[in-house]
Amino acid sequence: MILNKKYFLIFVVLISLFSISDLHSQGRQKIIQLSGVVVGQDSISGVGGVHIYVPKAGRGTTSNPYGYFAMPVLANDSIIVSAIGYQKQNFIMPGDKGESVTLFIELKPDTTILPELEIFPYPTEELFKKAVLAIELPNRQDLDNMEKSLDKDLLRRMYNNEPMSANMNYKYFMDQQMMATSTKYQLPSNPLLNPFAWVKFIKAIKNGDFKKKD
Repeated sequence: MILNKKYFLIFVVLISLFSISDLHSQGRQKIIQLSGVVVGQDSISGVGGVHIYVPKAGRGTTSNPYGYFAMPVLANDSIIVSAIGYQKQNFIMPGDKGESVTLFIELKPDTTILPELEIFPYPTEELFKKAVLAIELPNRQDLDNMEKSLDKDLLRRMYNNEPMSANMNYKYFMDQQMMATSTKYQLPSNPLLNPFAWVKFIKAIKNGDFKKKD
């Protein structure tokens, strides 16, 4: 019985020594106030919602909309920086940087190239082949009619015989209004009383301009 008590006391003393040593080592760990700004590849705009955490200790924080963050860490802590759409980064906090450390973290985009995906309206290749074979091509008569409809001479004649458009009618009306306004207080002109017109007419007769051409 006395021997069992002796062993029990030795066990308790050893446990106490290990506990004291562990507490002493923890008390000697240096606490560092870590802060910084997380930016994108352009190094100008901050990235919000970035996770900065220490996985071993289970603590961390998130950057604000401007990319700023702050959190206490211990010396030699392994810190991970991760965000959706960016490559994950990790670093170890050195213990010789003082009690406050400020970082400028630049994230690199994480581009994932997805394989090509072709979408067809048919569930199987066999149905697609049947649909292609069932297509009715235009017959020769339809092709001839289409060529006639697109004939350049025909289109030119149609364009020349087109009636005046709304814009042309408006322009003609405005020209007539302007002419009426400019000759409002004048006598209406009669081409038959214009001597220059008669001289031009007589010259045209002498030159044979009105002769019928074969």
